[in-house]
Amino acid sequence: MEKRNPPRFLRVAGMDITLSQCFVIVTDPDPALAFYRDALGLEVRNDVARGEFRWITVGAGPQPGVSIVLTNYLNGSPADVEAVTALVAKGALNGVHFHTDDLDAAFAKVRDAGAEIVSEPADQPWGTRDFAVRDPSGNLLRIDQPPTA
Repeated sequence: MEKRNPPRFLRVAGMDITLSQCFVIVTDPDPALAFYRDALGLEVRNDVARGEFRWITVGAGPQPGVSIVLTNYLNGSPADVEAVTALVAKGALNGVHFHTDDLDAAFAKVRDAGAEIVSEPADQPWGTRDFAVRDPSGNLLRIDQPPTA
């Protein structure tokens, strides 16, 4: 058995990459929309339906160039779709991490909206204070308040 060296990634001088979008798989777009819009306070930027599938783009007002696409579309074989759907239903897939300047107010809003609370606000060993919730599809979301200097 031959040992292979891991691939080397070359840094390209002057290359500037920023995050544009990330996709979150949801089982039902309507409750997902209500959660991300109403409980988290994100703005709806686009809502496109095609047949039984839907792509809802949401984002935070202060970050116009960064979006989250909530979709029930899964590309793959029927077995792949079944496997991913099962993982989402179990809450085995991570969702998105958010920052806020007022963690306690964010927690109260999300809790009062009826979200499934995974962990209440707590100081974490990695230096932030955060809490975790699940969206209506089971995706794990963390919201943190960065430490103040």
